[in-house]
Amino acid sequence: MADLRGKVAVVTGASRGVGKGIAEGLGEAGATVYVTGRSESHALPPAARTIQATARRVDELGGKGIPVRVDHARDEEIAALFERVRREQGRLDVLVNNAYKIPDPPAWGGGFWEHPISVWDDQCGIGLRGYYVAAVYAAPLMVAQGSGLIVNISSAAGGQYVFSASYGVCKAGVDRMAKDMAHELRPYHVAALSLWPGAVKTEFILDSVARGAVAFDLDAAESPRFTGRCIAALAMDPDVMEKSGGIYRVAALAEEYRFTDPDKEAAA
Repeated sequence: MADLRGKVAVVTGASRGVGKGIAEGLGEAGATVYVTGRSESHALPPAARTIQATARRVDELGGKGIPVRVDHARDEEIAALFERVRREQGRLDVLVNNAYKIPDPPAWGGGFWEHPISVWDDQCGIGLRGYYVAAVYAAPLMVAQGSGLIVNISSAAGGQYVFSASYGVCKAGVDRMAKDMAHELRPYHVAALSLWPGAVKTEFILDSVARGAVAFDLDAAESPRFTGRCIAALAMDPDVMEKSGGIYRVAALAEEYRFTDPDKEAAA
């Protein structure tokens, strides 16, 4: 198990889905995790699929969860997030860019000319531009300390057709961004890379399967926390700079770092 006690992470878009699993994976390694998103709950216990619920789960797993409401379409809110991290922690070890807006309705099937033009802004505005802005504000903290890791959550759509043209462009851009940021960050010993989870059992997928809207092999799918354990392992790797600029599949890194999927452990 990775040990990230004393380390500080920011996970964007972590109220649910892969982001929630990433926060959990970093939390079980002992990290302090800033959990961002727009979905809030001030009830006790907090409602599911909110940043407060994720932060509470991080605490339960052994880390420290700090929920921060951030609209990643608003640059000033992103800037305020990292200023708060600087003020409260004085350091930042891991940034996980994960915030993404699923178009409503989702842009699945048909031709790109049949989708509303707004799907471009939904996907590339949050899932590409938002990544860039978060990295802009995170990088100075890492550069100043001479260490850090930026992980862009992407998908196989960066290299092949998945869902739609706009989705593929977004993911390909995410991958290229990591590569070029890695080039500029290398002199400061800060790593940047792109990570491809496999098919993941997110709440969105589980809801879609329950409605019969999508066919999905849940038994073969990964849990969201599998990606979190992957990032925890990367953050602990003293040679992570050797991976900087690359694109990696979570399943492949599981074989290298020997971490497991908690859902597979439970089923064993």
